[in-house]
Amino acid sequence: MPENSEKIIVIVGTTASGKTRLAVRLAYKFNGEIVSADSRQVYKGMDVGTGKDLKDYRLKIPNSKFQIPNKFQNPKSKIKKYKIVKIPYHLIDVVSPKTEFSLAKYQKLAYKAMDDILSRGKLPIIAGGTGLYVQAIVDGYKLSGAKPDKKLRAKLEKMPVKRLFLMLKKLDAKKAKSLNESDRSNKRRLIRYIEIHKSGPTAFKAVGPLKPLKPYNALIIGLTLPKEVLRKRIYERLVERLEKEDMIGEVERLRRRGVSWKRLEGFGLEYKYVSLYLRNKLAYDEMVEKLNIAIRQFAKRQMTWFKRDKRINWVKSEKEAEKLVNEFLR
Repeated sequence: MPENSEKIIVIVGTTASGKTRLAVRLAYKFNGEIVSADSRQVYKGMDVGTGKDLKDYRLKIPNSKFQIPNKFQNPKSKIKKYKIVKIPYHLIDVVSPKTEFSLAKYQKLAYKAMDDILSRGKLPIIAGGTGLYVQAIVDGYKLSGAKPDKKLRAKLEKMPVKRLFLMLKKLDAKKAKSLNESDRSNKRRLIRYIEIHKSGPTAFKAVGPLKPLKPYNALIIGLTLPKEVLRKRIYERLVERLEKEDMIGEVERLRRRGVSWKRLEGFGLEYKYVSLYLRNKLAYDEMVEKLNIAIRQFAKRQMTWFKRDKRINWVKSEKEAEKLVNEFLR
């Protein structure tokens, strides 16, 4: 990476690891703005299930004016002990959940947001758990321009994941072998790979980190937690979303806005299992149990993806992350 390339910070980790909170604290300390790297947070109206936690972008900071000695204060004025600071964020709530949103579209919008942040003298901080989105930015993926084939997709949607993987393996054994465990079990991604391959024999040559599209110099920080702590957080957050944040009501509202059951199931995790519950295919307790297991399995796949990248600096606290950023920005 060229020495004069623009510097960016990337925060990754599993679901419920505290990525957003860390990114927001770093944004406040280093004059930054957040660019979300989450494949579901781009959708409007999908707030609870995707863990947007927009309240976390509002920081309660001690007001320095409150420290002024009383004799210098106007007795009639009311000075608050704290002030609220809003950290700007990008690529959250940008498209309808009824609309398809591609990796190429994400990359284009992310680069636009990052360049805008840099042009204003601020620090872009990419934060999210979608490994492919992060990698597309950091490695400058040159993405395929193959257009969606609706007829082919409709046909492939009916097939199980294992059959789709075997089909891709038959079409391109090298590509199939290069996929990680997460990609091999991701139906939507397998369909896209097959679609790209069928668009032409050279289609995959335009996919991957062939040549960086943007000269960014990235510091990648991974936030990790002990397994038992993470499992506890996942369950507690799930219960809070269901009982206090109206996760079920969110899915009902999406349905009223015309999002199909099939589409909701396609979003996975909370949207899939709550959809099954609302159609009486799962009892409430069964839904909670299955969803808790599914989220834990998802977190495990996320960690498997990130552990492949040896550039990630793993930390356990904000203090460790802050030290890394300080050294990187010198």
